[in-house]
Amino acid sequence: MKKIYNSILGVLLTLIIFQMNAQESTAHEFYVGTLTFEGDSKGIYKYTLDSNGKFKSLGLVAETDSPSYLALTEDKKILVSANMDKNWGNGKVTSFSVADKGLVAISESQTDKIPCHVSIKNKYVLISNYGGGNTELFKLDASGKLSELLSKEQHEGTGTHERQEAPHAHSAWFKPNSNEIVSVDLGTNHLWFSELNETKKALEPSKPKNFAMATGAGPRHLAFHPLKPQFIYVLNELDNTVTLVENNKSNSYKVLSSISTLPKDFSGKNTAADIHISKDGKFLYTSNRGDNNSLAIFKINETTGILSLVGIEPTKGEVPRNFAISPTEDFIVVANKKTNNLVSFKRDKVTGKLLFTDEITAPTPTCVLFYN
Repeated sequence: MKKIYNSILGVLLTLIIFQMNAQESTAHEFYVGTLTFEGDSKGIYKYTLDSNGKFKSLGLVAETDSPSYLALTEDKKILVSANMDKNWGNGKVTSFSVADKGLVAISESQTDKIPCHVSIKNKYVLISNYGGGNTELFKLDASGKLSELLSKEQHEGTGTHERQEAPHAHSAWFKPNSNEIVSVDLGTNHLWFSELNETKKALEPSKPKNFAMATGAGPRHLAFHPLKPQFIYVLNELDNTVTLVENNKSNSYKVLSSISTLPKDFSGKNTAADIHISKDGKFLYTSNRGDNNSLAIFKINETTGILSLVGIEPTKGEVPRNFAISPTEDFIVVANKKTNNLVSFKRDKVTGKLLFTDEITAPTPTCVLFYN
């Protein structure tokens, strides 16, 4: 009898260990970019999110000045950060090799003023400089070393809002399956279009050169529809809207619709910050910073691409500057910069709605980047 008991106990222990290992192996790893001049942060941090949406901190993995935005190369071997200067002057773009125990610095190059966004494609790196009002092009070599500046797209013009007194490039994006680039400028109130000429290693203006958003909108970030890339969803920071822009086959652009990211009865101060779409193209999410501090949840019409509001979910923290959908799309992780915390939400893939699962301390988090 004792032998049978011990045998059963051994099987149960084996199953428990197997289950624990399975849960650990399915945990998502992610990096967090921060601002080092606004709090106690020292650089880039790493966390895991398990299959239940619970966090674990792996600590500081790279000491570097204000890595406000992060991006990975397609092979995930190199991480690149846009590093702001504490005096809002010229910044840096820094490259790191991804190692098991952390990030190893490779190189850095100088950027124009207030670099706030980075995109990567085929080792080409786009940096958006808010203060400089431009998009800059760099390239990584085989070892991950950054080139010096290769090319610059300088924006021109102003808008009607007090924050639109000059060009303020906020992000730049490669169109899906293309070398075409869309740069988003809050200050000029335009989308700017260019193309990467790989032979010349240069950014060349496209036709049309730019496209105006609604007066005072203040475009910040965008997202392409994953199944219908002609649909571009532009998040406007200043008027708190998402604008659906269609890019047709003749390469012209037109606005199809626009919708608020805020509740109908909202009357406080707010600025929209980040935007992401689920891989199935069914739901879109945006973050609100200010008196609302929330994620807005939208359903996407499968035919027209037009958005309808599903709900507003409080982020349990202040100034949700950035958020990310987990690789399996079961969770969303929000970076609340002002309250120094990360919050995870379970995502219902049928309704798009969110349910709080966990939170953890993080120093002035400004970017969430999943590794796996």
